[in-house]
Amino acid sequence: MGTMGAAFKFRFLFLLLLPLGTKAANDTLHVSIKQADSIFLANNYDLLASALNIDAQKAQIIQAKLYPNPVATVDVNAYRPDNQTFFNTGAAGQKTFQLEQLILLGGKRKSQIDLARSDARIAELEFQELIRQLRFKLHTGLHALNQQRTLLVNYNNQLVVLDNLLTAYNEQVNKGNLPLKDLVRLKGVYLNLNNDRAQLLKEYLADLTEVQTILQTSRIVSPMITETDLSATIKMASLDELKNLTINSRPDYLISQEIKESSKINLQLQKRLAVPDVNVFTSYDQRGGAFNNQINLGVSIPLPLWNRNQGNIKTASILLEQSNYNEEAHKNRLFAELANNYSLYTQTVSEYQKLSSLYNTDFEVTLQGVSDNFRKQNVSIIEFVDFFEAYNLAIAEIARIKIQLATSAEQLNLTIGKEVF
Repeated sequence: MGTMGAAFKFRFLFLLLLPLGTKAANDTLHVSIKQADSIFLANNYDLLASALNIDAQKAQIIQAKLYPNPVATVDVNAYRPDNQTFFNTGAAGQKTFQLEQLILLGGKRKSQIDLARSDARIAELEFQELIRQLRFKLHTGLHALNQQRTLLVNYNNQLVVLDNLLTAYNEQVNKGNLPLKDLVRLKGVYLNLNNDRAQLLKEYLADLTEVQTILQTSRIVSPMITETDLSATIKMASLDELKNLTINSRPDYLISQEIKESSKINLQLQKRLAVPDVNVFTSYDQRGGAFNNQINLGVSIPLPLWNRNQGNIKTASILLEQSNYNEEAHKNRLFAELANNYSLYTQTVSEYQKLSSLYNTDFEVTLQGVSDNFRKQNVSIIEFVDFFEAYNLAIAEIARIKIQLATSAEQLNLTIGKEVF
């Protein structure tokens, strides 16, 4: 490997580093989890659209409260055949006026208002559910970016070290001081590490895109998450305690409860629709009635002889029974999900605590020492490669466990419907 090859590697490494370190300061968004939440709630278009749906459903409550409009009817003479005149509406002509008002009976209006209120509550819960899902994606994405960025920086530093070693080794091989097989072995280590970095960079960019989409920004998002923040996700709580929180907080379960209440209201409404409504009207007839200038008052009501809304009542009753089963099924699924996620969380906490007791700065110090001694030929190529690969496996596992801890804690928050961990 000559000077040209080393220069190419450095240019290649520089290009790979562009997404991480060479953006201008104003192109990078440094945020904590809390700050990201604020941006997300203010800017996310999905949330803004869902919030408008709440207002639309609340408008239906206003609509349900409105009374039916009265109906005004005007009937005038169009053609008088005895004197062949049109629109004879004067004193000797003919015209009628009628005003009609529908009066709802049986509490229908109240049921319609209650149904509209239930729909508005469902819209609010759907809004909370959307927040729950997007917040989970945002938080897990930020934690992943945080660990991936740390690991990428570590890989970048190691690639620089390896590149320098390859340059020095290439010179010694050309001089005949070192065997070619050692150089090939070292190149293999470089390529493997570079491949791992490329795969990690792909994951990093995918997670970055997800986070940018949620925050509605094109800037590079740089999470500000400390080890203290990560350790704060470790909290003790019993499974029974979490079950109680879940059934009182989980939006989609609360939606199933609200659907059941809505089904009850709908059944009540269908029964009330069987009660006939009354039409009250008054009319004025200039010359067409029994008397001139006749004023009438009337009432009309349909007779519930055949149609008493039986089919709709039966359908509403079946839907209510269905909603009861759906709620119970939802609760069982929810508790099973909670138990599985709780088990994963406790296992991940155990792994993280074990990691904390094993990992310290000795890893970096030892890596530096092995690299220096390998450069001085005090450590063989086999010893160096073995340690180098073991070190990379260790730091990758550390990143995995930290991401898994944050993800499992966020998964529990998602399951419960409330930020507990």
